[in-house]
Amino acid sequence: MAADWLGSIVSINCGNTLGVYQGCVSAVDLINQTISLSQPFHNGVKCLVPEVTFRAGDISELKILEIPSESLKYTSDQLNDHSTGFGYLPTRQQNGTGKQKQTAAHNSAQNIPGQEEPSSTSPQPCSKSFVDRHNEAVNQPKNFRRRHNSWSSSSRYPNQVTPKKSGTKNGQLKARDDECFGDELEEIPDTDFDFEGNLALFDKAAVFEEIDTHERRGGGGTRSRGTPNERPPTYRHDENILESEPIVYRKIVVPQSGGQEYCTDSGLVVPSISYVLHKKLLCVAEKHGLSVERRLEMSGVCASQMALTLLGGPNRLNPKNVHQRPTVALLCGPHVKGAQGISCGRHLANHDVDIILFLPNFVKMLEPVTNELNLFCQTQGKQVSSVKDLPECPVDLVINCLDCNENAFLCDQPWYRAAVDWANHNRAPVLNIDPPVGDHVQGIHAKWSLELGLPLALGEQAGRIYLCDIGIPQKVFREVGISYHSPFGCKFVIPLHSM
Repeated sequence: MAADWLGSIVSINCGNTLGVYQGCVSAVDLINQTISLSQPFHNGVKCLVPEVTFRAGDISELKILEIPSESLKYTSDQLNDHSTGFGYLPTRQQNGTGKQKQTAAHNSAQNIPGQEEPSSTSPQPCSKSFVDRHNEAVNQPKNFRRRHNSWSSSSRYPNQVTPKKSGTKNGQLKARDDECFGDELEEIPDTDFDFEGNLALFDKAAVFEEIDTHERRGGGGTRSRGTPNERPPTYRHDENILESEPIVYRKIVVPQSGGQEYCTDSGLVVPSISYVLHKKLLCVAEKHGLSVERRLEMSGVCASQMALTLLGGPNRLNPKNVHQRPTVALLCGPHVKGAQGISCGRHLANHDVDIILFLPNFVKMLEPVTNELNLFCQTQGKQVSSVKDLPECPVDLVINCLDCNENAFLCDQPWYRAAVDWANHNRAPVLNIDPPVGDHVQGIHAKWSLELGLPLALGEQAGRIYLCDIGIPQKVFREVGISYHSPFGCKFVIPLHSM
């Protein structure tokens, strides 16, 4: 009984672990309950061993795909032939009976609708066995192009291929491909393209002459070829390209010029004023509420801001540079301008700057000076009254507030001359705050000078001129006869350039 199944093609399902095996039955052992398959395929891939034996306990399902008969036999050469990768191929006999039996067996295996149902003696139908795939391969046209699938077993067995799916969709794609790429390619010329010869055919002179003639007829004038009538304006990244009203650079008009004019970085003209007009402007501002104390506070803040920038700004004044705290020497006289320097020193001391304030001893001082000195004593700054107590080594910055227009006799005092000599011998740069003009020529050569409100006409010893805003309202300027428009923009301290 067991020998009757030898040569049959079966499919053995051994579960999810072992998978599905297909092959030809080569031996059946009833005693040991085993079955052997020759030339086996495991999950559609040919095994490396010629024969595989299964125990009955490992088999979960067994399907007979084909029973051997006289008209359908399998030889060893056909079992080894896996060129199509679809399993075993039957041997076709010359008579038509064998072919009919073979077709009937295939139809029964495929269970095609419209065909006769298999009888009880026919093998169990399977869904898409390798015999079905063989039928598809046989029905393919001769010029069928085989494609290797990179993820299939064709990498191990290059002869196995996957058939191209047939259908309406693939047929439409095939027709589109033939329509797009089916035409034969024209012959590619062997010679290179002659660029110079082709360029010589273009008459540039005639074309440009035609363009010039067209421009003359159209009223375009007789401008030269390739050269515009006017050069288009160029703009910086911070300039507005939209058309606007013309810029008026002279927005400050004074009734009487001080003899010198300056301009800002934006080009606005700032004229100088005389000391008499400057004093009148401060008096009118004080009458409207801008007291001396407010003016001292604003000038102190602006001067300290400029000094902090000169000392290095955030590159030096930060918590990581505690060991590099700058040192500033303040030279102040017993007047309002000296009080401006003391106010500046107080703000600098609040920003961790070492301040040394030089102020000579006087029996009686002005009230603004006394008030500013009391506030300065609440800081960590140091006050000295003798030039001998000033540091001998160079400091980072010297702020000069010794001179005053009202007190010209101070220049003859011994402490004044000693302070001027110390500042000139010290190699530190000097910043003047509100320096005097006229006959009061200061003895200290400054690198920078800071003016208040509007500048005065200063000499060359003043160095570079800066202007600070001390908060004088516009109507106050108008009251003293000055047509004023603020040149400061977004800043409180701006540089001025000589014109």
